[in-house]
Amino acid sequence: MIAISLSVLLMALVISSFFLLNIKPDTSHITKAQKLAEYSKPAVVRIVDYAIVKWDFVDDNPAVSNYLQQMNNQTIIGGSGSGAIISSNGYIVTNAHVVEFSKMDDEQIAYAAFKQMVQGIADYFQVDVNAAYDYMIDYTQYVDIKRGLKVILPGGDVLDGEIKSYGAPINEGKDVAVLKIEGKNFPTLKLGNSDDVQNQDNIWVIGYPAAADSDLLSPDSSLVSSMNTGHISAASKKTEQGSPVIQIDAAATHGNSGGPVINENGEIIGLLTFRGDTVNGQEVQGFNFAVPVNTVKEFVKQAGAENIVSNTDRLFQEGLTLYWGGYYDEALKKFESVERIYPNHSEIKRFITDSQQKSSKSKTLWSNYKTIFYIFDAIALLLIVALMLFAFVFKPKQKEMAIVTPGNLPDLNQDGKVDIQDVLIALQKQQNKQDDNNEK
Repeated sequence: MIAISLSVLLMALVISSFFLLNIKPDTSHITKAQKLAEYSKPAVVRIVDYAIVKWDFVDDNPAVSNYLQQMNNQTIIGGSGSGAIISSNGYIVTNAHVVEFSKMDDEQIAYAAFKQMVQGIADYFQVDVNAAYDYMIDYTQYVDIKRGLKVILPGGDVLDGEIKSYGAPINEGKDVAVLKIEGKNFPTLKLGNSDDVQNQDNIWVIGYPAAADSDLLSPDSSLVSSMNTGHISAASKKTEQGSPVIQIDAAATHGNSGGPVINENGEIIGLLTFRGDTVNGQEVQGFNFAVPVNTVKEFVKQAGAENIVSNTDRLFQEGLTLYWGGYYDEALKKFESVERIYPNHSEIKRFITDSQQKSSKSKTLWSNYKTIFYIFDAIALLLIVALMLFAFVFKPKQKEMAIVTPGNLPDLNQDGKVDIQDVLIALQKQQNKQDDNNEK
């Protein structure tokens, strides 16, 4: 009975250890959209493509000269858009039209800047733009052009971008470009398969809409991307040039161009490229279009890029799962690992601080002790086997009891009591008989 009781107790402990080792963090209270936002936003960047044109004004018109001096005799042209990092070594996908100024020659840049300057003069002096054009073209020439293609990471770092492959701007071809920035261990997004896209699929658009750059917001708010939800409205439309596009109903505006459209798995299924026509000069939301990701893959291949999940992504997502499950001590270790390999991660300092503050409420992650549990379970199972063998196979034999027969009963005393010595003698005789029989 002792062996069986011990075996049951050990077996219960083994089962308990198995149960503890298989407890997983519960993240069911975190919505799908919240998870996608935390996973995706660190890999979405802002792209600024610009040129600075320096002017030489040769007329002696003091009013115009003063206006140009207020502008440092230069004009800045360009635009901003969004993009997504798709490789840990810094390849970025975006629209071709987001970086089209970098592909223009000096004459094209100067002409675009000249038209912008003329429009500014016409507005300032309240004159006809054609008259301003005719006057300025006779007395103005560009003397210097400086170009810039900058990638602004979510954490605020500004890096130089280099175009590795380029399609064509809107209405000229496939509106895709692939850039490269220097660095390693960048957060990334995975490229999906646009052939799997179905009408009414849930999607999310992430980017840096210029409409969100309000004067009422702090400067660092421009480093925070926006994420809007929507659906696939039409999966198989085409541009006039025959390039496939996907229509979506998620809200977007200028600045969102080149931003990733992701599915429920956090995969890029397209890049936002253009909006529907304006009505009475106003943007109409719900009619936006994206370049399918399978088109984007053509340019990724041309650029020699590989879409591979980085260690930064893996550690960060593991940390988030632990954090959402209440395992703050273990989450902190993951977040600190992310900070070591990629210190500029936009979200990591916030999660490190939160994990440290919640450390006193951290749950125990029993899977960290699996080696100890495995050793204990092995020993316990061996003990169970030994106890069962001892109890049912190798149990010690009991000695046969001496049987007292009427022929060897001791005599009773006069008072009816038995003399103990007589009892012992009788038992010894009986045992001797049994031993003789065993020998025979």
